[in-house]
Amino acid sequence: MASTAPHRPRARPAHTQGSTYCAYTPDGSKLVTVGSNNTIRLYKTGFDGEPINIDDCQEQNLSVDASNEFFVVGSEDGTVSLYSIPDATFDKFLLRCSLPIRDVALSPDSKWCAVASDELTVKLVRTDDNTKIRHLKEHNKPTKHLSFDPKGTTATLACTDGIVYVYSLTSDEPELIKKVDGIIGVLDTESETSSKISWHPDGRAFAVPTPTRDIQVISKNDWEKQRVFAHGHNGDVTALVWSPNGAILASAGKDKKILLWETKTQSVIARLDYADVMDIAWHPKDNLVSFTNSSGEVYIHPDFVPKQYEPLLKLGQQPAPFIHDPLSESTNFRRPLENGAGAPTTALPQRRRAASYDSLMGDPLGDEDDDFVVDDDGAGYALNGNGKRVHDDYDVFGEPVSKRPHIEPQYHEAFQPGSTPWRGNRKYLCLNLIGFVWTVDQDGHNTVTVEFYDHEFHRDFHFTDTFLYDKACLTESGTLFSCPPKDNIPATIFYRPHETWTNRTDWRTQLPKGEAVLAMSLSDSFITVTTSANYVRVYTLFGIPYRVYRPKSTPMVTCVSWRDYVMTIGNGPVGADGHTRLQYTIENVKRDEICQNEDTVALPEGATLKSVFFSDNGDPCIYDSTGTLLTLLHWRQPSRATWIPLLDTKLLPRLASGRKTETYFPIAVADDKFHCIILKGGDQYPYFPRPLLSEFDFSIPLTSEPPKRRDANPDAMDDGSPEDDDDESETRKLEQQFLLKGIAAAQLQDLVDSTSGSHTQRSSLARLELEIDKTLLQFLAVECREGEDRGMRALELVELMRDRTGRMVEAAGKVAERYGRTILGEKIREVGERKANSMDDEY
Repeated sequence: MASTAPHRPRARPAHTQGSTYCAYTPDGSKLVTVGSNNTIRLYKTGFDGEPINIDDCQEQNLSVDASNEFFVVGSEDGTVSLYSIPDATFDKFLLRCSLPIRDVALSPDSKWCAVASDELTVKLVRTDDNTKIRHLKEHNKPTKHLSFDPKGTTATLACTDGIVYVYSLTSDEPELIKKVDGIIGVLDTESETSSKISWHPDGRAFAVPTPTRDIQVISKNDWEKQRVFAHGHNGDVTALVWSPNGAILASAGKDKKILLWETKTQSVIARLDYADVMDIAWHPKDNLVSFTNSSGEVYIHPDFVPKQYEPLLKLGQQPAPFIHDPLSESTNFRRPLENGAGAPTTALPQRRRAASYDSLMGDPLGDEDDDFVVDDDGAGYALNGNGKRVHDDYDVFGEPVSKRPHIEPQYHEAFQPGSTPWRGNRKYLCLNLIGFVWTVDQDGHNTVTVEFYDHEFHRDFHFTDTFLYDKACLTESGTLFSCPPKDNIPATIFYRPHETWTNRTDWRTQLPKGEAVLAMSLSDSFITVTTSANYVRVYTLFGIPYRVYRPKSTPMVTCVSWRDYVMTIGNGPVGADGHTRLQYTIENVKRDEICQNEDTVALPEGATLKSVFFSDNGDPCIYDSTGTLLTLLHWRQPSRATWIPLLDTKLLPRLASGRKTETYFPIAVADDKFHCIILKGGDQYPYFPRPLLSEFDFSIPLTSEPPKRRDANPDAMDDGSPEDDDDESETRKLEQQFLLKGIAAAQLQDLVDSTSGSHTQRSSLARLELEIDKTLLQFLAVECREGEDRGMRALELVELMRDRTGRMVEAAGKVAERYGRTILGEKIREVGERKANSMDDEY
């Protein structure tokens, strides 16, 4: 329940009637107030006497910000003045503008001052050298308020057009990175209603007043709405500020109230009656708040937060109020180590030596209390060659123990393939080629929508979710959901089939208490769930527990399945860089056969796994943070699996110019294409409205060098001869076809060998091998055109042909004869004879 502080401080008439503003120094020793008269006042914290007055200043001061050594003041006459705090005197004019100054803000290091005026350009001026000025000019309206984030890398502007402009300050030239619309209202620069941006102390979000008299929190990561401080004020908000640890938010309004909000619950914990408040400043350390009003009065309020809520100020830094906080929703639910494992070891107490000669010389009779210890493992705890023990702070090589490198293992976070993190109150639970599942947080419950691309076979559905599902899988058979454990309610798995011939269409099961779902997969045969207890749980499609086991590589990262095959990935041994190496296992659950056991996921150093899935042909594929798509070859044969790159998105022709920057969210591999969602503007995940799917042909990374074009001869006539064609581009195209068809043939051959392939599969394999030979034949023609010098390369192409009937070798000989390569033709005939003889020997 809201409470009212009993103590009310006296009003201090600091300035004449009009706008009055205040600011504390970062160390909290001084409070600076400015107003409409030509006097600035410096109040010493903890001293109740008269303040220090600075009379050498401008009139109609509209903003102030302070560091420990100086403070800056913006005035209606367009000047920004810098004053020394130790000397309490005017130092210099920092900047002059042609129109009134509306706001000033010092960067966290106090090296830059941001100045907002009625001009369209915001200026960043160096405080120690005002000749150095940077300009923020990509917004089209005057700026009413501005602020820096706690790290000083971002400047946020609240402009009169009702848009928040976000500039990056990491480079020499400030860059507009985001326009946040639909949050603040359209306000005049002279309006008493505030649209001030107040950054939370943790730097991950800021709060800003809205036209509906609420206070909206916006996250820095995706610039989406988070929690809202609502239904508090009955008038427009005029000022707001966070407590130093971010646990409390204070706001003032035209309803003549100052409200104290608890950040965690967004509830009002105190209401104070103060009218016409224009600015609030919170002391950096104490329970002390100062605020000013439009009558020129200053209030210095000790014990501002009521006693029952004062413990909130003694907490450490509190997190910004997110709808779904990424920090609290870490996917790695690590259990604490038991039996003291992993606990910090305490050093053994050193034994005090006897101060005798024999003791110092290591005489065994010198101290009978010494235990007899043999240093049989070279650990260094016995006496050394000089009769002395090695110092406890040094190892056996004499190096200080403190200099030993201590590596803290860096685990790969668990993830659900095809899903996205929360962005605001929305999240994609699943994205694939069948459809997509998304959820919306409605404060207390979620609404889940399942949509399909093909509406002829499936119908979209929508339901109210009281379990708060955070993961989903979608196939043509059904939809699988899971929710995390909460309080005393265990994690739940829920499966809903699309079609059924019984009345009971869905089923639900609970995991043991405290066990959370890290990732799950759904195939035509089984449901696979990996959990925080390092278990892999396999169910049939209708909830019968089929298998439970603990994998060797833990903690688990993700899983994916196709028909009877399940692929699990977990954290393996720690590498030299301190990061774990991911290891995968592929097994046929129904036949209880392991295809690959704890093999390594091929990731380059520093890269992370972004997604894993089976292709439409049933071959495992991964997509990593370097933008590379890989597939697994020979994975059905134990210890033979090899990761083959199919596409490096950084080498796509659309990015060759270097002017376009985009990333790709992987969806699937189907029809020999990579299906994905193109992400622009630095986004890492797709958002709403749902973007269209794009597809790219495979292109094995062979070279990043663009094809060389022949120099055009202006005197030569274009007669359309083959010599004018770009042979190099054709060669690269044929190289790609040869490699890609070879990979497809190898995968199909593995399938045929492991399943005693059907007639259709064997026919497809024969067609693929024929296409490979045709590609080599086209390649041979290109080499023959290039001249006799390429003869050995051309002959090598013939030797790579897979045809066993001799027809392709015969066709290769005809190609050589067509281009007049007589010697090459003879060599090709010799190759054909050798192949025919080898076939005769086999029979």
